[in-house]
Amino acid sequence: MSEHDCLFCKIVNGDLGADIVYENESLIAFRDINPIAPTHILLIPRRHVATMNDLQDGDASLVGELFLTAARIAANEGLAEDGYRVVMNCNEAAGQSVFHIHLHLMGGRAMTWPPG
Repeated sequence: MSEHDCLFCKIVNGDLGADIVYENESLIAFRDINPIAPTHILLIPRRHVATMNDLQDGDASLVGELFLTAARIAANEGLAEDGYRVVMNCNEAAGQSVFHIHLHLMGGRAMTWPPG
């Protein structure tokens, strides 16, 4: 899938709407349209990166920013004290359905282990 066909790139470009909860120059966070928890937010980089396998050494700060921003959003959403889960899937067998890296932030209910 190219950037032109990417659902998340369309959100980044403003071609598709999303319930955005946070954005800055490098990332956007928005509510998942098919949530699996009371709070389910996706954090994506503005730059298209298809999978974790496509990350380069220079992307370490971007990945760190995704996780740090997830923690801040979790606190703002009232999830920090009780707990929350963050997940990034890589490729189809792991459950990745949109090939633009994204971090799932989920909370508001007890999470089971193993996840599935």
